[in-house]
Formats: sequence, C-alpha cells, structure tokens
Amino acid sequence: MLKYSRLALGIVAFGFAIYLFVIGQIAWGLLALLFSILFVVFFFRNENMLAAFFYMRKNNLEKAHSFLQRIKHPEAVLLKGQQAYYYFLVGTCEAQKSIFQSEKYFKKALAIGLRMDHDVAMAKLSLAGVAMSKGNKREAQNLLAEAKKLDKNKMLAEQIKMMQQQMGMVGMQKVGMQSYHGRKRM
Repeated sequence: MLKYSRLALGIVAFGFAIYLFVIGQIAWGLLALLFSILFVVFFFRNENMLAAFFYMRKNNLEKAHSFLQRIKHPEAVLLKGQQAYYYFLVGTCEAQKSIFQSEKYFKKALAIGLRMDHDVAMAKLSLAGVAMSKGNKREAQNLLAEAKKLDKNKMLAEQIKMMQQQMGMVGMQKVGMQSYHGRKRM
C-alpha cells in the first residue's frame, strides 16, 4: 500500500464517521472513527516496522527479519524517517549473518538520517566493526570516536571499549609479525 493511500483512507473513514454521526448512527460512527484513527496511526507508524521492533527487543531476529521482508519497496511505502530505521533494522539483522552485507544498510540508514543519537552511535559502532574486519584501522578508529561522542548515556560504552581493545590486539599482532619477519637469519 502506498504511503499516502493510508492517509487518504483515514480521511475518507473520518468523513464517513461524521456522516454516520449526523444521521444518528452513533455506534457505527464510533467504529468508523476508530478505523480512521488506525489508518492515520499506521500512516505514521508502519505495522511491519512496529512488529520488527517488538521482536528485536525480544532478541528474535529471525522473526523481526521476516516482518521486515514484508516491506517490498521501502521508498514507496515508508516515510523518510521510517526508511532510515528500516535500513537500520535490516542492517542489524544482516549483521548476524554477514557483517559485510550489513555495511550497505547501515550506510544507507546514516545517509537518510536516524533521529536518535544512540541509534547513530550503534550504526557507527557496527560500521567500525566492518572497517576493522576489512583491516581499515584508521576508519574504524574514526567511527569509534564518533560513536563514543554520540553515546551520551554510555549505553554502548562496554561495546566501544571491547572494540578498542580488539583493535589494540590487532595492532600488537601486526607489530609482532613485523619484528619476527624483520630479523636476519643466521
């Protein structure tokens, strides 16, 4: 269903509810008013996205991903803010399967614009993990610094610290390998 068709249906249902109130059908008018409110609410909050958020909180990523897959064309169905969170949730689900596949979704979510700072921090933390996996330490450090700055409530402090420790260990392994290969054989 296209994004503005829900709003149009809500307006039509509201007009029908007013008509029912005028002719004296109060009970049917209340029911039509309820439907108009539901159409308007689901214009601003997509039901598949709400279900995906619910299952994401329950740590059931397979079920959340199945609800996200029901949205075939997010650009046509979702509002701009909803699109950002759609790509953020798809990236989070894809990160469980393949971290490299999730990169494009996190970048797209950041490009569209996430509203909450901690969501931006989480996306940047995930992108830092991808950069570290690719061996791009400088980009990973920059993304971690941005994530740390955005994490004002310190909800991701432990993950950021763990990622920094892993980056330090990777740096130490490279230094150790270079010193080993740098020795002269006798």
